[in-house]
Amino acid sequence: MGSTLAPPSHGHLGVVQGTALYIASVLGTGLLVLPGLAADVAGPASIVSVLAVLLLSVPLAGTFAVLASRYPDPGGVASYVRRALGGTAARAAGYWFLFGVCAGAPVVGVLGAEYVAAIAGIDRAMVPVIAAAIFAPPFVANAFGVRVAGWVQFVLTALLLAVVVTVVALAAPAVEPQNFQPFLPHGWAGVGTAISLFVWAFAGWEVGTHISGEFRDPRRAIPIATGIALVVTGACYLVLQVITVGALGGAAGEGQVPLLDLARLGSPGVGTIAVGVIAAIVALGVMNAYLAAFAKLGASLASNGDLPRWFSKGLESGAVPRRALALTAGVVTVYFALMVWSGLELTPFILVHTSSMVSIYALGMVAAVRLLERWSLGWWLAVIAAVLCGGMLVLALGSLLPAALLAVAAVLVTAVRRARARRAVRRGAEPERGGPQPANRLRPHVDQDGQADVRASAPSA
Repeated sequence: MGSTLAPPSHGHLGVVQGTALYIASVLGTGLLVLPGLAADVAGPASIVSVLAVLLLSVPLAGTFAVLASRYPDPGGVASYVRRALGGTAARAAGYWFLFGVCAGAPVVGVLGAEYVAAIAGIDRAMVPVIAAAIFAPPFVANAFGVRVAGWVQFVLTALLLAVVVTVVALAAPAVEPQNFQPFLPHGWAGVGTAISLFVWAFAGWEVGTHISGEFRDPRRAIPIATGIALVVTGACYLVLQVITVGALGGAAGEGQVPLLDLARLGSPGVGTIAVGVIAAIVALGVMNAYLAAFAKLGASLASNGDLPRWFSKGLESGAVPRRALALTAGVVTVYFALMVWSGLELTPFILVHTSSMVSIYALGMVAAVRLLERWSLGWWLAVIAAVLCGGMLVLALGSLLPAALLAVAAVLVTAVRRARARRAVRRGAEPERGGPQPANRLRPHVDQDGQADVRASAPSA
């Protein structure tokens, strides 16, 4: 299929605002924990994992920039998947977002709680209680339709970034060359696991697909904003990983709050408190943004029959999808209970989140290959990204079971709806006893998959 030029835009976003939104969507709570987790599973070679995911991000981010600039659509990845691959694939993408990506929500809460407990000197046994307290305000705010403005989210992320830069500068003198040996203590398998973890850090490039219609000149602004954000976020994660490994050595993966460990090396007073406070605030902001997106997505899925229609109330613009928010709360509670039962082990839940994101990205890149003009730069970027996402799926095989089950659920929904549609058509074609059947008794509307049309939008990382 050939590409389609974006229609004239009447939005207000320029390059500066767009860049801010991209950076805010990619940087976040990953800075708080991933350097330590990656160092734990891969040692100094975790630096290679950052470089690998950064290289993956180039064609991935570039493809999303091309799609967003040519097909402005708030539906995001699911809309491209529907256009190119049909309703079942789009439904799977929606399920992956709502039930797979949602595994990251308790991770965010626990991260904030770990930092609060660390700076306040609270026993770690209280972390689940603090995490539950972090969950409460965003759920209450969204239940009343109160959402933190996008610029506030960016300010919070900018504050976190400023603290990280300060901590890195203070901890840099503590870097020791011997801490980079042995370079591969856990082999290349450890690097593969670290790569899967860092997908959490670099998720969010699809944000432009949701806000593309808000740009004054999407064909110009989106690629520039994407490029700047790619350089900034990549540099932040790479430098932080080098400093974490070089300054903390073998202890890099032992602590629950690696940024605080770095802060204590350079400034045990003010720096430590600043990192902890900002971490808690950012966790609140990220939770607020994600809950709003999950709730709207759940209502959208329900309105199209992919979830019980009872959850669809509040889908319309300006309304509050409280029922879908309650469903999200249930999903988050299940993941949170499992996390508490596991002893607050974050890695499995980050892997469920990231494997779902990789699955979504893989489908999105395949859709891009079909949608974009063949042999164009965007098409080549999509081809490369699709191959790399396929490799990421191989690396994530150990954590793909939840994504596979959700894909099976999407296929089963298609099968059930096709069967119902066929029965409805047969009933409509059979004459009733005692007289002819009315011509318009039943006219089931089905799409190319033999099911009702589905339009499920997807949230950012």
